[in-house]
Amino acid sequence: MGEESASRAGGRVLFVDDEPQLLRAMRITLRARGYEVRTAVDGGHALAEAAAHPPGIVLLDLGLPDMDGIEVIRGLRGWTGVPIIVLSGRTSGPEKIASLDAGADDYITKPFSVEELLARMRAVARRAPAAETGPSADVGDYRVDFAAKAVTARTEGGAAVHLTPTEWRLLEALVRNPGKLVGSRALVSEVWGPAYATDTSSLRLYINRLRRKLEPDPTRPRHLTTEPGMGYRYQP
Repeated sequence: MGEESASRAGGRVLFVDDEPQLLRAMRITLRARGYEVRTAVDGGHALAEAAAHPPGIVLLDLGLPDMDGIEVIRGLRGWTGVPIIVLSGRTSGPEKIASLDAGADDYITKPFSVEELLARMRAVARRAPAAETGPSADVGDYRVDFAAKAVTARTEGGAAVHLTPTEWRLLEALVRNPGKLVGSRALVSEVWGPAYATDTSSLRLYINRLRRKLEPDPTRPRHLTTEPGMGYRYQP
């Protein structure tokens, strides 16, 4: 496969694995096929690398030294729809399901065939979204950094805003869909899980918490708005 074909398949690859020999071998193999390759040996490095140099495709091992690969998938999915293929020695069905539910596009069990991997890469690249939201976004006077999972005031030396894990997941679900109505049930399903999709009682409480932390006037929200009886919308 030449450079033109690699470009169509998402020519910038981020390969995440803590096995140095595999990293070296795959870097050589993918570059020989026309891909631009960056590597990371742990989850924190992977998220930082993806934010600094947005890849066209991510190849990800689950067994990382600092965090589980599924957390890396969730971190990436907070701001990008980049294709993610999991490459893992874990063969159990629940592991595969958890990876796909977290946002992975495909799952290949180690050891794998290079030709199969390349075919899978081409396949997911064809389904990739045309645009990305980027690794950060603004909510009024605050900057949301999806890669670092941090919210700070947009001032010199801006103070950090503490969000609970639930508040963060809810903010991610809204901000990564700028201008779009996100239904209440869809939000609940994404933040609390599909089993709770019909229970929207806590949603208003957490939306109000976010408004108190991020809106200039929480009683008249400008950025985290309500569509009565339907859901919520993030207005940039």
